[in-house]
Amino acid sequence: MITSPIFSGKRYAVLGLARSGMTAAESLLASGAQITAWDTREEPRRALEGRADLADPAAIDLTGYAGVVVSPGVPLNTHPIAPHAARYGVPVIGDIELFALARPALPAHRVVAITGTNGKSTTTALVHHLLQSAALPVRMGGNIGLPVLGQNPLDPGGVYVLELSSYQIDLTYSLEAEVTALLNITPDHLDRYDGFAGYAASKARLFAMQRPDQVAVFGMSDPKTIALAQREAQLRAPGKVQIVDGKDLIALQGQWPSLQGPHNLQNAAVAVAIAEALGLSEKQWLPALASFRGLPHRMERVAEDGGVMYINDSKATNPASTAPALAAFPPQPERRVHWIVGGLPKGDRLDECAPWFGNVAAAYTIGDAGPLYAELLAPHMRVNRSEMMCDAIQQARAAAQPGDVVLLSPACASFDQFRDYEARGDAFRQIVLALIEDDRAALAAACPPGVKS
Repeated sequence: MITSPIFSGKRYAVLGLARSGMTAAESLLASGAQITAWDTREEPRRALEGRADLADPAAIDLTGYAGVVVSPGVPLNTHPIAPHAARYGVPVIGDIELFALARPALPAHRVVAITGTNGKSTTTALVHHLLQSAALPVRMGGNIGLPVLGQNPLDPGGVYVLELSSYQIDLTYSLEAEVTALLNITPDHLDRYDGFAGYAASKARLFAMQRPDQVAVFGMSDPKTIALAQREAQLRAPGKVQIVDGKDLIALQGQWPSLQGPHNLQNAAVAVAIAEALGLSEKQWLPALASFRGLPHRMERVAEDGGVMYINDSKATNPASTAPALAAFPPQPERRVHWIVGGLPKGDRLDECAPWFGNVAAAYTIGDAGPLYAELLAPHMRVNRSEMMCDAIQQARAAAQPGDVVLLSPACASFDQFRDYEARGDAFRQIVLALIEDDRAALAAACPPGVKS
């Protein structure tokens, strides 16, 4: 666990005790801080009983507090904690800001911070893999699901590779990352921001925290990202801003089984630019690209049966994230895509996916978005109104022929039928494997009668 004497004797409040919040609480306690902690759930509160004051920070006197540490899931634009803390002059921060404050107490190291609407988890994992393959001490954390404060401190010369969401950036003020990267900006999470411009401004704050002599890497798939890259190039020392599209890697992409599709070409290009900024040579990063295995729930190859490939892309929670998955499978005489799509929609359109509708043989709509998506897609492809995951997979399996792909890429959040995108992807995997193995007991467990599947 990462701790720091900078927190000793100070008082913090922690609001939200899921993974990052609980880890922040434990790190502060281990550093000698006093904390007041709160979560609406009783179980995590009980875990801190006797070691922390238990009270809602939005309802107490915050005089003398050094900060209120909130979960990225707390909506700052609507939750009372932001104006309440402001009345006492107390900053509202996140665990990444605690890490930034703790950095001076750590052995000499560098930090890579990666953001973007889509592709940041894959790129973060890929950078971690490239550095690890080059025998550098490296830790991965942040939005990828590994709280950075829960990691053991690296030996001197190590690199912390952080995936950062806009929510985490909103709660961070002093992270001077040696290398930053922005993959893309497309509309997402607009319920938390003052329109698309507000969302883009949140991403831009990551670069404002850097010094002019530090490196920033940008993709070039959208105008907002290119505009930000051009602005940063005017503010920084020569050569410290790189804009990449991956065209120089096209001839090599066929050698990387887990990095197919145009989106992964850019992800790879950004990862390579980061690796080179940290001193890796082509002889180090090139073979490591071929051995990268990808992430669960992100273009994950679950199985192949009877010549049909089953791919779990449950992490595609918006149309912009699904579009590259469809683009990864251009039509061929022996290949057609059977697309399982739907869930809790983040909008009422699929415009980002439209250029790739021709790659799809049939769509299988599920969840709350099912009826709407069925209407949107019917003019372009055959549509099955499946509603449930089990039905969609079985219908796709029955229709698929050797060479085809059954693709779960929902373009929606999961919360209508599943706890999160991971649970949705796990269900897809379990159902597919149960069908392939003809395991009726496993299939019944994955699709119990009367329960949404």
